[in-house]
Amino acid sequence: MTAYAAIVLSGGAARRMGGVDKPARPVGGRPMLHRVLAAVADAAPRIVVGPAGPLPEGVRLTREQPPGGGPVAAAAAGLALLDPGTPTVALLAADLPLLTPAALADLRRALEGSAAGVACYVDGDGRRQQLCGVWRAGALRAAVDRLAADRGGTVDGASVRGLLAGAVVREVSWSGSGPPPWFDCDTDEDVRRVEEWTR
Repeated sequence: MTAYAAIVLSGGAARRMGGVDKPARPVGGRPMLHRVLAAVADAAPRIVVGPAGPLPEGVRLTREQPPGGGPVAAAAAGLALLDPGTPTVALLAADLPLLTPAALADLRRALEGSAAGVACYVDGDGRRQQLCGVWRAGALRAAVDRLAADRGGTVDGASVRGLLAGAVVREVSWSGSGPPPWFDCDTDEDVRRVEEWTR
């Protein structure tokens, strides 16, 4: 498979968890953000966008503009650090503690074997897991630029659904063993479920 980069979005207000630093919340003894970074250990570069504590060596940190501007603004900030020749990029939320290298490899294979601009997981109800995907870097840049043009030059507050709306999407169902790698932790109950799965 071709080389890839990873952009991990660690912002967000975590309102359903009372505003805690959700990416730093431990699952199985490790912060969720660090678990996601481990799943993309073979990516270069690995970029975290948003507030973050200590990061593994070699991981780059940047911030969306304006701070708190949302996931599309964060994706744009991460893209700005990529080499122009980067072919593909994983765009991931920082609250995916079940993500694995094998799950990322499945997405990368699905993208390479299609004409799509992005491959992302869908859950059992067919809902796209929008921040658990791999993009062709050119397609992601084009999607960000299109949204910015549609919104008067800014992506502040734009949704990831808007990014996907203009893209050719390859939907991938998880067929591996174990819990779904796209499962994100939005509530305390979600974290409890993941803790049970990882025991």
